Amino acid sequence: MKRITTFFSLLLAVSALADDRVFEMRIYTAGEGKLAALNSRLRDHTCKLFEKHGITNVGYWVPLDKKDGRLIYVVSYPSRTAREKSWKGFMADPKWKKVFAESRKDGPLVLKVESRFLNTTDYSPAIKPVKAKGGRVFELRTYTTASGRLKNLHARFRDHTCKIFESHDMTNVAYWVPMDKKQGADNTLVYLISHQSREQAKKNWRGFIGDPAWKKAQAASEA
Repeated sequence: MKRITTFFSLLLAVSALADDRVFEMRIYTAGEGKLAALNSRLRDHTCKLFEKHGITNVGYWVPLDKKDGRLIYVVSYPSRTAREKSWKGFMADPKWKKVFAESRKDGPLVLKVESRFLNTTDYSPAIKPVKAKGGRVFELRTYTTASGRLKNLHARFRDHTCKIFESHDMTNVAYWVPMDKKQGADNTLVYLISHQSREQAKKNWRGFIGDPAWKKAQAASEA
């Protein structure tokens, strides 16, 4: 099983609704020296315009490890159809057009955009309100399973892993699977957990890996 892990600091998070929604994770790569301006555009304009057009802001993060100009955020919609309608309205909004044009006077802020549509798993907790200026560190992990093994991975998380995480001071934030087959719908789990700090994260993982309950669950799931 392939694992991809990234640590983030939280810029903004708001409350979430019942998670039968469609989530969209968007990754922006800003131009050199443009990340601060991109954050300002989102903070001062984009987030408000999103809400105006029925797009719910879930969370905005920047990586702790690499100063590569990335911004990762998650928004949600009632459905894929609603998503298309909301984005069409947002892109046509005169206020957005004005803000977008003004922000590009010295060149574009964003060089690359990646997008992935996600559904929550049945064991994902409801996303709770988080203060923008918090001390938590968030960890984004992507697991890719062997063919036909995703349901087994879900069972291990549902029945064991999530509970063991909490016993080691890891907070379960959200668990998703991609909606589209070409983005890993059949073999991919994307999830967010949080820790009090980066140093605490190391201690949390050491405790988790050494936990007899985890060792037993891992062995049983891989038998």
